[in-house]
Amino acid sequence: MELAHIFECLMLVCFGFSWPLNVIKAYKARTTKGTSIAFIVLIITGYIAGIAAKIINHQFNYVLAVYFINLAIVFGNVIVYIRNKSLDNKRVLEVSRQKIIDIKSRIINDNEIKASKEENMNFKELNGLAKKNQVVLLGGTMDKEIPVTELGQAFSFNFELYNRSAENISLKEAKAYFEENVAALNPEGIILHLGDMDVSAFQNDSKAFDNTYRELISAVKACNKKCRIALVSVNNAKADKVIDSLNSHIKAIAASEKCVFVNLDNSKLWNPKANLAASSFARSMGVNVRKPLNDVAEILYSYAYLELKNNAVVQNIAG
Repeated sequence: MELAHIFECLMLVCFGFSWPLNVIKAYKARTTKGTSIAFIVLIITGYIAGIAAKIINHQFNYVLAVYFINLAIVFGNVIVYIRNKSLDNKRVLEVSRQKIIDIKSRIINDNEIKASKEENMNFKELNGLAKKNQVVLLGGTMDKEIPVTELGQAFSFNFELYNRSAENISLKEAKAYFEENVAALNPEGIILHLGDMDVSAFQNDSKAFDNTYRELISAVKACNKKCRIALVSVNNAKADKVIDSLNSHIKAIAASEKCVFVNLDNSKLWNPKANLAASSFARSMGVNVRKPLNDVAEILYSYAYLELKNNAVVQNIAG
């Protein structure tokens, strides 16, 4: 029996010897690339099972001690992985920020790119040239300024993103506007950022506001019953109680209509980190999935907060 313990201990030492080297290598690499956290967790589970078996059989000897030593070293790999993941996120964040800065520079200096915001264009004619079953942004003054084409390209969206926002559009006008300027695109996803022009109307009759919003959602679903819909809150930079209540209604509407709710008040905290890395990983795995609308909104409104907040036209809206 003693010989069996010796051989088991030798096996554990051979397996465990590679882990300190792996910890050092991962620590120096400063990245999680090439490291599988699932594999590490599997190894930890195996060691815990081995320790449990020893305890159940009352085998409290030096072999059990080796199990614990190996387990501790593998946990060291987990700690280094968490640290490296944080470093990866910081690098992705910097890349994301630089992309937004580059896009801003191109928009300011390149008239051709400026035109891609689709300002002063006839949407009916434009829709005839556009792809169907893509994603549409429908909002107001601030949203009209977001260069969705450039952001979509920068963050590797695997779909077209069209901006059909209108200056000073109210929720009451939105249904007719959608039917005239958006419905022809038969969107498979739509981000609705409405309500900035409806605060007084909401204060006077919140029930009418809710019904009008639901009528717009019904029009979207009538166009494409499988359309993904995201409702974006009204920015409430000054903590206005009426706007806070309005946003509560939008959130409730989103829940009842099975839409995604996007809280714009969090835009200062948003950073599109991991979006680039996730897109790259999905492509490397041959996965062709549409990015969730809340991720798309995060990118669009991160840009709006970072770059549009100093624009006098949209300053109050962007917060």
